[in-house]
Amino acid sequence: MTKQWTWAICMTTCLLALPSHAAEEKPRPDYGPDITIDLAKQIASRAVTECQLNQWKVAVAIVNTHGSLVYYERMDNTQSASARVAVDKASTAAMYRRTTREFASIMAKDGPAVMTLPGVIASPGGIPIMREGKVIGGIGVSGVNGNQDEQCAKAGLSGL
Repeated sequence: MTKQWTWAICMTTCLLALPSHAAEEKPRPDYGPDITIDLAKQIASRAVTECQLNQWKVAVAIVNTHGSLVYYERMDNTQSASARVAVDKASTAAMYRRTTREFASIMAKDGPAVMTLPGVIASPGGIPIMREGKVIGGIGVSGVNGNQDEQCAKAGLSGL
């Protein structure tokens, strides 16, 4: 009986020590209708303009709520890996309804749990696209560092 109590106390202590993001987690917004091609082009154009002003070579991807590509641009001489990363950042933001920066923060605290989620990119530059408080898609930018990618993505979303 003593071993059982010791085991029970040990397990309870271990479970209480696990990090709980549920209390910190804000509710995720609902999904709205998928982004249109016209709006996707406008957002991408603003993002590319911001990158051009800073002489950053990037890829920009716009996806719908399911993470499927709606519109894509890649500036000349952008590193080839950025093509895929931009789409993955946009998909992560749209499907999980949070920024990829949030995943980077969670990864720093609780890495292994986040690493098991399918399709997650934990690098800034992916942001959900919102309309009337609902997610209608996602933007992903890749090519420079995460903060710069995110700056371009935010520029793309300015004016919505």
